[in-house]
Amino acid sequence: MTEEPSFYEQVGGRETFARLVDAFYRGVASDPVLKPMYPEEDLGPARERLLLFLEQYWGGPTTYSERRGHPRLRMRHAPFHVNPDARDRWLAHMRAAVDELGLAPLHEAALWDYLERAAHAMVNTFEPTPGA
Repeated sequence: MTEEPSFYEQVGGRETFARLVDAFYRGVASDPVLKPMYPEEDLGPARERLLLFLEQYWGGPTTYSERRGHPRLRMRHAPFHVNPDARDRWLAHMRAAVDELGLAPLHEAALWDYLERAAHAMVNTFEPTPGA
């Protein structure tokens, strides 16, 4: 019996996920609500963490957990003001990034379903964005 390739392999592996993350962070870099949530001026470290996380989640290398332990997404995002506006901005940038990939409809639907659920799960306040 031959094992079916992982989602990660089916969509093109690291190259595809790197393209996704690069496109996403191009949007975040100019977003007045999301950009201030990143402690580093350079988004490179955040980009790398997201790339490693997505690779691992979708069946690629387990480098994320080897370096950082269990993802604990809600806990890692708890210090940030993630309200519905921030979620929607995150989703808008991620939607644009997913659209750039040109994935097969079935792969696009699976990826988007996960990203949308994850974004909704990260909301931790309904208070307006400070200073907005």
